[in-house]
Amino acid sequence: MASQTPLARKRRARRIYRILSATYPDAHCELDFDGPFQLLVATVLSAQCTDARVNAVTPALFAAYPTPQELAGAAPQAVEEIVRPTGFFRAKTASLLGIASALVNEYDGEVPESLDRLTRLPGVGRKTANVVLGNAFDVPGITVDTHVRRLSQRLGFTEHEDPDKIERDLMALFVPADWTQLSHVLIWHGRRMCHARRPACGVCPVQRLCPSAGIGPMDPDVAAKLVRTAPRN
Repeated sequence: MASQTPLARKRRARRIYRILSATYPDAHCELDFDGPFQLLVATVLSAQCTDARVNAVTPALFAAYPTPQELAGAAPQAVEEIVRPTGFFRAKTASLLGIASALVNEYDGEVPESLDRLTRLPGVGRKTANVVLGNAFDVPGITVDTHVRRLSQRLGFTEHEDPDKIERDLMALFVPADWTQLSHVLIWHGRRMCHARRPACGVCPVQRLCPSAGIGPMDPDVAAKLVRTAPRN
């Protein structure tokens, strides 16, 4: 498959996407949020943390600080205590307070709707910005998290390691209208079947199109036991 023409590569990639979309018709962002501000905060907290743990923490955080104005004026120690279960709580608190202050001082308390402005916020990179754009504003974007990075490489969508280069490769293979949902589908497949250590290759719906098929068990019975219906991350 490495010798495929660009057109053949694009066709194979889009066929894989169609199959995975049918496999995960309900794929969506698994962070709980109500509006762009909550999604931005939740996405920052999700770094190196499960969505389930973030979802357990954010209700208390948003109850205490429902707006950027209130979060910007919060005592760091109080925020740290709430977000502690998500890990790296001091760094995350510093980012959240910096983001809230920037939103208040530069954007009248509103989350901006452009990639350029979002990535100017403290601690907000392209990954976080694309999550917010795609899921809060319906602006197409590809989220290159650990799952999208791993699957893009395994499926032969990219040969790069750098997230920005992976994002550009995926943008070239898929139409903008599919970018946000592509991210969800790849993340769901990565969490449920194409695991980092032992992917369930034997029951994978795209194994015939995957250049990495066989790195996990090919026996269907063995592979089926690896499938997660309630992913841990």
